[in-house]
Amino acid sequence: MQPMLNFDDEQGGAYPRDLYSPIATAPRIDVDAALSDDAREHYREHGWLAVRGLLEGEAVADAAKSIDALVSGEVPGFGGISYERQFRDRVQTLSPAEHYDAVRKLYEFVPHEPRLARIALGDRIGHICRHLLNCEVRLFQDMALLKPPRAGREKPWHQDHAFFNYPLGTKIIGVWIAVDEATVANGCMQVLDGGHIAGPRLHFRRRDWQICDTEMTGERSVAFPLEPGDAMFFDGLLPHGTPANTSGERRRALQFHYMDSAVPPAKEPGRLAIFGGEGAGATC
Repeated sequence: MQPMLNFDDEQGGAYPRDLYSPIATAPRIDVDAALSDDAREHYREHGWLAVRGLLEGEAVADAAKSIDALVSGEVPGFGGISYERQFRDRVQTLSPAEHYDAVRKLYEFVPHEPRLARIALGDRIGHICRHLLNCEVRLFQDMALLKPPRAGREKPWHQDHAFFNYPLGTKIIGVWIAVDEATVANGCMQVLDGGHIAGPRLHFRRRDWQICDTEMTGERSVAFPLEPGDAMFFDGLLPHGTPANTSGERRRALQFHYMDSAVPPAKEPGRLAIFGGEGAGATC
């Protein structure tokens, strides 16, 4: 029996040229420095921390090989692949290279891929997350985000907490790890520095589930060009987005989310009452 194929049904499309206007690039610090009091204070004030060499040579190579194996169907029991919507009618006829470029993201692979599980559940990430949040943490989401050359579309400005049914105030931290070099041209992360302090923003269903373009156009962002193995740690309320990949280079990244382990799983979805613009009678 063929597994059910999943497609990302977000609209995508063109966006204002000045929606992503970086005025600075994030300085990176070493892993040891990420465990300092200064690093924790920087994270609390700015909402992010960039770390050089979170993954080293062999682990970076393992991450790339694991993504390849997941995309090509070599991992038994894994079905967490989301394809771009335009391939819905022809995904099963694509060549291997075309198939790779049709994949938007991978998810829920930690139970199936030991190499990625070692990264997501490893001591290095865990120590930094616990230090920055000042609490015990648990992994609750694992993804790989793929932007093929000249075709990887934008992920509009948003706050990750808007996607999670956990009470406002829950400590949530994202970890975004470059598997390939991430550049401004190929769609590296950009953030609104310190934007987490203002709290939740209304999100609307436009090109994606996103913050309204009019709220973000012209805002000056901080960009995160990263070498393979570098990472950024960021607050669940930090506004961020990734522009389209206009380069000839592939951009793959791992993204994990961790939260305060003392917070129980959510029983009732309440996020739309906080983040949902349409539900609040707002327009965009």
